[in-house]
Amino acid sequence: MMVICDAILVAIAYFFAYVIRFDWAPPAKALAIYGVTVLWIVPLKIVCLYFFGAYKGMWRYTSLYDLLNILKACTAALAAVVLVILFTTRFEGFSRGVVALDFILTFLVISAVRVLIRITLLGKLERKDFIPFYRKKALSEKKVLIVGAGNTGEKLLRETTDNPDLPYHVVGFVDDNPKKLNQAIHGVPVLGNKMDIPGFIQEMEIDEIIIAIPSATSDELRAIIDICKKTGRPFKTVPGIHELITNNVSVSAVRNVRYDDLLRRPAVQLDMASIGCYLSGKRVLVTGGAGSIGSELCRQIAAIGPRQLIIVERDESGLYDIEMDLLSTYPDLKTTAVLGSIAHEVLMARTFKRYMPEVVFHAAAYKHVPLMEVHPWQSVSNNIVGSHVIFKMCHKHHVKHCVLVSTDKAVRPTNVMGASKRFSELICQYYDQISPCKFVAVRFGNVLGSIGSVLPLFKKQIEKGGPVFVTHPEITRYFMTIPESVSLILQAGGLSNGSEIFVLKMGTPVKIVDMARDLIALSGFRPDVDIKIQYIGLRPGEKMYEELITKDEDIEATQHDDIMVLKNGHRDSSPEILRHLEELKDLADLSDAIGIKKKLYEIVPEYCPELEHDVDYRPRMRGGSEIDKVRS
Repeated sequence: MMVICDAILVAIAYFFAYVIRFDWAPPAKALAIYGVTVLWIVPLKIVCLYFFGAYKGMWRYTSLYDLLNILKACTAALAAVVLVILFTTRFEGFSRGVVALDFILTFLVISAVRVLIRITLLGKLERKDFIPFYRKKALSEKKVLIVGAGNTGEKLLRETTDNPDLPYHVVGFVDDNPKKLNQAIHGVPVLGNKMDIPGFIQEMEIDEIIIAIPSATSDELRAIIDICKKTGRPFKTVPGIHELITNNVSVSAVRNVRYDDLLRRPAVQLDMASIGCYLSGKRVLVTGGAGSIGSELCRQIAAIGPRQLIIVERDESGLYDIEMDLLSTYPDLKTTAVLGSIAHEVLMARTFKRYMPEVVFHAAAYKHVPLMEVHPWQSVSNNIVGSHVIFKMCHKHHVKHCVLVSTDKAVRPTNVMGASKRFSELICQYYDQISPCKFVAVRFGNVLGSIGSVLPLFKKQIEKGGPVFVTHPEITRYFMTIPESVSLILQAGGLSNGSEIFVLKMGTPVKIVDMARDLIALSGFRPDVDIKIQYIGLRPGEKMYEELITKDEDIEATQHDDIMVLKNGHRDSSPEILRHLEELKDLADLSDAIGIKKKLYEIVPEYCPELEHDVDYRPRMRGGSEIDKVRS
């Protein structure tokens, strides 16, 4: 039917080219030429239209892309017709004006029919009312004001117009670009700038605001949100570009504003193409694969296309969840789940021997600072001994790359967790000296939304009506999102030559109390009025502020703008480090908290433990202390 329709339209366009050329009275000779040439010109044009995909698209969704294809087909047909006439008659007795008019009329009628069909089938528009802004508003629809009259705003408007099931009626845009003022998108006007939002809310009875500026910085978004909060209307945002993998903006992607959007620095953009060079087609092992960082590592690695993904995790439920998630999203990926502890050397040896990983990401660790202060032997067993087992297996089984996930708490640590991660960095560098495997550590700040971070805790406290507990009014932290941290880890593996410690440009540290106030405001409450903030003092092992490098370390740039490497991060490690490790294992077996902290201080001189607050959990034995025998 589409071909027959186009054939009729082409024949009519060709006929009217003669009519217009000869002032609505074509002579008999011209009509005779028309009768002969139409028999081959119409099939020729249909073939060109088919070749350029004019019959692949649905007419009810005709777009500029389809019209461009029609223009290409008409141009190709014009060239073919000219060549045929030139080589057969050299244009003797054939009007050149007819050829030009035929090209124009063919494009116009073919395009016009498709556009008219789309207009007729627009489900949400009334037939008599083509302009969305002036159509009547259904009772179930919300009046929406879109902030941002760019590509994202246009796509949102188009989807709300085309989809009859969406309960939105866009009545206007606001944009800070003065050139767009009093302009219109699909008939919907750009009313003013963001400062005019409160006035439009009252004047036009707006029900909801959608912020459609995915490229906005956190400061710009914060300014818009402050204005939206004053209106008392609900507001949502379109995710950032890093979340819109397909680059297709959809109303279903519109969500409430999250604290991630207000991160007080630009989001890190990493080169995923270079990451794929060392991961694509490889056997990759991830420890701690069910944790916040580990699970995101698995997802991003799976998207790159490894040959096999081996996930090591001690949490049974978490391991099952991430395995099922990957199987449903990447059914063709060979995924292997290994349930067990990284400190179980026999199990790890069997795992490495059986699956022969080529790249290892070591993300398994205990990270909760106060708990590790009370149970330091667990930090030793998991963070230090477990890391040593993984590094040892990488060396023994000829792994090519091993990336240790470290933390800013390893810098001048005041707690056991930070000291254990710093010792893990030293062990990592020791194995880089004796092994052909490239060992590298990645150091970054707190991760928003990760298990144990303050963000989920604050949300729970807000849901209960407060108060929100903050340790100290001046305490600060560096923050990054989970996707950012994982991308950094993957990027570092590709940049490494071995033994480096990479750090991320984290911007300015954020006060925890400012984060709490922002989160309270985003939840629709007034900080210190509806939800109180209460200070409870620093917990065991906590620092007032975190650092990414120590005073003796220096940084230098890498080929990536947002990643730096420590100049003096490498410390010559000797086999003596293994002796320290064995002594720590003995102390951990005896749950000697004070002994563990003293030993960590010996290994990591910048570590400053607070021994006077420790509880001695050592087991009491008749005939003397077993710990004294170990120390002797």
